[in-house]
Amino acid sequence: MKGYEYRHIVTIEDTDLLGNVNYVNYISWQGRARELCLREFTPDVVAGFGDGVRLLTVSCQCDYLRELTIFDEVSVRMTLGEVGQTQLTMKFEYWRQVSSGEELVATGEQRVACVRADADGNMAPARIPESMRRLMDAVSAGR
Repeated sequence: MKGYEYRHIVTIEDTDLLGNVNYVNYISWQGRARELCLREFTPDVVAGFGDGVRLLTVSCQCDYLRELTIFDEVSVRMTLGEVGQTQLTMKFEYWRQVSSGEELVATGEQRVACVRADADGNMAPARIPESMRRLMDAVSAGR
């Protein structure tokens, strides 16, 4: 599967009183995968784009298929979805490592927009910068 992969081992911190991974952690792992991918392929994002463009999360969601528990090993795989002039969508799959291979436990999606402050300080849509194009190429190529 092409895309970016973030690997995580579930700890007590990730679980609720029943011992299952709390639902909010799946969204957190989406963000972690996205940010680590940005760090690797577009380091200028960390300091802010040179031309004042910022990333704004417009929406995110997750569909839970199976429960995860402590010490489960999870691969969160991010792939590129739709790409527009100012927005792009990332798709996520969460795979639990099991003795027979892998098991899909959740899927998700995030939509982000590129924005820039106008003269009054209000955020306005901005075209996806070239540095983000590098990110999209890298994710599409599965690096």
